[in-house]
Amino acid sequence: MKSTLKAVPALLLAAFMSVLMSNCQDDSYLIDGGISTPNYDGTIWEYLNSRPDYFETLVKIIEIADMVDVFDSEEITFFAPTDWSINGSVNYLSERLYRYLGEDSIYDLRQIPAEVWKEYLSMYILKGSYLLNDIPQIDTTNIASYSGQAYLSYGGRSMNAGVVYADASGVKYAGYRQIIYSYVNDFTTMDMQNAYIATCNIQPTNGVVHVIRFIDHAFGYYYTEFAAKAINAGIIPIEEIGIDKTEEEESTNSTEEE
Repeated sequence: MKSTLKAVPALLLAAFMSVLMSNCQDDSYLIDGGISTPNYDGTIWEYLNSRPDYFETLVKIIEIADMVDVFDSEEITFFAPTDWSINGSVNYLSERLYRYLGEDSIYDLRQIPAEVWKEYLSMYILKGSYLLNDIPQIDTTNIASYSGQAYLSYGGRSMNAGVVYADASGVKYAGYRQIIYSYVNDFTTMDMQNAYIATCNIQPTNGVVHVIRFIDHAFGYYYTEFAAKAINAGIIPIEEIGIDKTEEEESTNSTEEE
């Protein structure tokens, strides 16, 4: 469960980028650069486990947060952050610990208290199923007329979701459609931090998954807030979670020498 950001082979990253730069149009399901059925014959938990190339770290933190049953049994809509987003926030936390507090970096995801993972994961979950067509329009340049809709997250935080209607050939709102799922700083001014959906309308048997574009999304929406929350909750020493870092490093070095 090491939190070190894994190197991504160039071909895999290029393929993933092609997915993320595609947007939801109508009811299409875009994955691996192509179009296939949006239905998945399994639960959301099973779907996430079937894609370790995107969600290996995500699966681990769901287990740490003791939320497997939510993803395996309850009907939910999940705005799924990828491993790149999660690792980015964890790496920022590690930097804060090392540079400013003189403490060791995060070695294992279990060092971050389970309640922190649960709070932030819950932010990305809505009860019930919401496809793109179920979500109202949002226009970030005309928010007074098209503001999307406020939703209460699984953890009780007010979030906002909306569908952007792009222009096409000079015709307003005639182009592709893309979901935005937003952390709202202030509903009175609609000051929001947006997460853009790259792949939408994945439909496992117990709900809907919309995958968040990783290139501009930090898990928790803000690196600084996630780090502060984790530090204030108390980083757990590796010895308390049953890890002997020295033995693991010696074992790794021995394997490499062989």
